[in-house]
Amino acid sequence: MFGIHDLTLFIVSGLLLNIMPGPDSLLIMARSATQGWRAGVAASLGIGAGTMVHVLAAALGLSALLATSATAFTVVKWIGAAYIVWCGIQMLRAKLTPTAEAGVRPDGSDPRVTSLGGKHASNWRIFAQGFLTNVLNPKVALFFLAFVPQFIDADAPNKPLAFIILGCIFNFNGMLWCNGLALFTAFASSKLKVKPRVALWLNRVTGGLFLALGARIALADRH
Repeated sequence: MFGIHDLTLFIVSGLLLNIMPGPDSLLIMARSATQGWRAGVAASLGIGAGTMVHVLAAALGLSALLATSATAFTVVKWIGAAYIVWCGIQMLRAKLTPTAEAGVRPDGSDPRVTSLGGKHASNWRIFAQGFLTNVLNPKVALFFLAFVPQFIDADAPNKPLAFIILGCIFNFNGMLWCNGLALFTAFASSKLKVKPRVALWLNRVTGGLFLALGARIALADRH
């Protein structure tokens, strides 16, 4: 249907790719552990929205521009690298607030672990962070260009539609995993009574990995 073949293989492969640890998973876990499941879900939804931008861009041929134009790829690459490094620095500068009320909130967040400015980031800000870290990564665009077409027939009547359908399936499965990870992390954090300092260092480790990811994106090429 729609020129799509080996759909089961595509779904299984997509699930395995989504489950593999990466910056998206670390961001979700850090937000859930320090700010509760709502923050983790906000990060997940932002990542999913960014993925849909890549899917639609690839289907419309815009992502091919990144693969063929050195200038376009370089511009997006440096913007994405700069933003991800900035996010990493924010996470590294997270701190404890000793005057905050001890204990966890109903959503699993710990009021003693704060971001810059002495307060938690809003869910909208976390959504935007997840969205931008995903959509400004040109390697995600190139991934969809390389992976999805393998499951579309060469003589498919409407290749862009088939691409969008497969992209939506991939993103739906990814959202199931990401939101499940957010809920599980927040639940485990509250039940295990993770100490604020442990949650703080999880935030900082994630920040360090974001710095490394930013450097990797900055050094990436189109191949």
